[in-house]
Amino acid sequence: MTDWKDGIAKLTMPTPFKVGDVNAYLIKGDRLTLVDAGIKTKASWNSFKAQLADLHVSTNDIEQVIITHHHADHVGMLDFLSDKVEVYGHPLNEQWINPTEAFFQEQEDFFRIQFLDFGIPPEYFPALLNIRQSFRYSCNRSLTGDLVEGMVPPGLREWSVIETPGHAQSQIALFRERDGILIGGDLILSHISPNPILEAPALGEKERPRPQLQHNDSMKKLLSYPIQFVYTGHGEEVFQLRELIEKRLLHQHERAMKVNNWLKEEQQTVFEICKTLFPAAYKRELMLTLSETVGQLDYLASIGEISSKDHQPVLYQAR
Repeated sequence: MTDWKDGIAKLTMPTPFKVGDVNAYLIKGDRLTLVDAGIKTKASWNSFKAQLADLHVSTNDIEQVIITHHHADHVGMLDFLSDKVEVYGHPLNEQWINPTEAFFQEQEDFFRIQFLDFGIPPEYFPALLNIRQSFRYSCNRSLTGDLVEGMVPPGLREWSVIETPGHAQSQIALFRERDGILIGGDLILSHISPNPILEAPALGEKERPRPQLQHNDSMKKLLSYPIQFVYTGHGEEVFQLRELIEKRLLHQHERAMKVNNWLKEEQQTVFEICKTLFPAAYKRELMLTLSETVGQLDYLASIGEISSKDHQPVLYQAR
């Protein structure tokens, strides 16, 4: 049964995704605040309402939503909440939660060039470039206001914002210093390592982000805060944060060095490396496995282990 603990209630809703259930959090403050809003399905909405009833709360009592990042399983049910509910998050959420035709076109144009660079066969393009389809579980709302590094959210005077890009460019965490509680979105999960998902450059930027490097930096950033435990976007709470971050960083380095060893043997494209890294999953989850692959290559380039030949497709080799 859902209950309050230190003014926070954890809500867990089903998703149709492989990651499984997603968590959201209700916070008692000057405003009753929902952190993250699940996915846009009837099953999620019904589960959400049942758990609110356990807390003697209705959807009409929620005054505002703060979103940790723009992925559909964290924002979809915004479409089911009243238009009077205010929505706050990092400004980079806006283009994703309220997408325009121009946005979809920019995404498709960016990824079409990326896929040529990656050496992906043309027969994969139609599925990969069906950007609109990936929004079917998302929402069509707009931010009421922006939250960036160091801000105190409206109605939550004890909480402050930490920017934590990597898994998503829009990702933030909320920290309450008096008891060391972090609501971390998908930055750190107890049971799996979050994907550093590829995104197009933000408006006005030319270089694509390097999400694996950002993700590593965001995890390291947490080590400078007196965090006691983390409420996560999926799965159980994290209590041994430093140990888990060190484990995640080591595992990522080891995986990258395995790729580096392959590149000592022969030059390869992103797609070739992706197929070797994820032989059972690359066809089913090509976008996620490509993101992971590019993340390892970005990391190896950042530590000077590899170089690339600038033509289509791009070939990577060990130095």
